[in-house]
Amino acid sequence: MSNRIDRVMEHMVANGLTQMIVSDPKSIWYLTGVDVEPYERLFAFLIRRDGHHAFFLNRLYNVSDTGFEEVWFSDTDDSIGMIASHVDPACTLGIDKEWKAAFLIPLMERCPGMKVVLASDCVDDCRAVKDEEEIRKMREASRINDEVNRLASEYVREGMTEKQVAALIDAEFIKRGCSGPSFTTIVSFGANAADPHHEPDDTVLHAGECVLIDMGCVKDRYCSDMTRTFFCKSADPEQTKIHDLVREANEKAESIIRPGVRFCDIDAAARDLISDAGYGEYFNHRLGHFIGQTDHEKGDVSSANTRTAEPGMIFSIEPGIYLPGRFGVRVEDLVLVTEDGCEVLNREDKHWRIVG
Repeated sequence: MSNRIDRVMEHMVANGLTQMIVSDPKSIWYLTGVDVEPYERLFAFLIRRDGHHAFFLNRLYNVSDTGFEEVWFSDTDDSIGMIASHVDPACTLGIDKEWKAAFLIPLMERCPGMKVVLASDCVDDCRAVKDEEEIRKMREASRINDEVNRLASEYVREGMTEKQVAALIDAEFIKRGCSGPSFTTIVSFGANAADPHHEPDDTVLHAGECVLIDMGCVKDRYCSDMTRTFFCKSADPEQTKIHDLVREANEKAESIIRPGVRFCDIDAAARDLISDAGYGEYFNHRLGHFIGQTDHEKGDVSSANTRTAEPGMIFSIEPGIYLPGRFGVRVEDLVLVTEDGCEVLNREDKHWRIVG
C-alpha cells in the first residue's frame, strides 16, 4: 500500500500540490489498509509530499498502529483546529470530492487565504488501474455473478414477480460468501425494462415479455456488474432483432479495446452500430462506467471522454435499446484492459434465449 501512496504523491507533484486531505473511507483503505465507517464524524488522512502523513481519528474508531502519525480527538474536541495546525496555509491544499462542507468550510475559515482545490483525481486515477490482487478479486466477483445469473435465468417463470427473482439473486450472493449486492438488483419485466434504472416491484411476468436482469455482488470489498436480457416463453422478430443488435454493439466495442484506444472511440463503436440501425435515440446513456470498490467509480466510457485505456483498468460495456411503454434490452460485461487487448470478465452467454 506504500506504493499506492507513492503513486498518489506522483500525481500530486504533477498537479503542483504538497499536501492533500483524503476523506473517502474507501480511498483511505486503498492507501493505508485502515478500515473505518465514520458516519457523520470527521475522518481524514493527510498526505504530505515530505512523507510526514497523518491520520485524524475519533476515539470511537477501532484503529491501532496505523504506521502514521495519529491525531486523536473526541466528539467535543476541536478536530478542525487540529487539522489546521498540521496543514501549511501558505500552500495549496488538495481535498477529495467526498469531504463534507461541514468540515471544509470551517477549515478554510481557520486558514484564511489558503487556496483549496479539488484533487480527487490524484487518488481516483490510481484506483482506476487495478493491481494483480484487485484483478484477482474482481475476476472472482464476476465469476460469482455469472453463476448466479445462470441460476436466476433457470429460476424465473411466468407468473413470478420481479421482487421474487431479485430476492433469489441477493440470497444466492450471500450463500457464496459475498457481503451482498453491489447495487440494488434490477429485475425488469416487459415495459419496465424500458426504464434503465427500474427497481423491482410486484409486476408479474407474462409470456412474450422480456426479462432484463442487471446484477452485481461485492466479494472481498470488490464489485461485479453484468446485465443479460431474456424472453419469457417466446420472442417476436422485433425483440430478437433488437437483442441481436445490442449484443453485436457490445461485442463490437469489446473488439477494439486495447491500451491507447480512446474511450470516446469505444463508445462510438457501439453507438454508431445502433444509430445506423435507426435506434440511436433509444440508446440514452453512456456505454460504460469504471468499477472497483464501488459499482460506479471515477471514469467512464462515453462520447465526452477523450482519455485512453490503460492496462489494469476495469469498466463496463453496456449498450441498450429502450422502447418506452414496450420493452428494453441491455447486454453488459465487465472488461479488463490487458497489455495487448482486453479480457471479458463475464463468460455467461450473451445471445437471446427463452426462459420461463
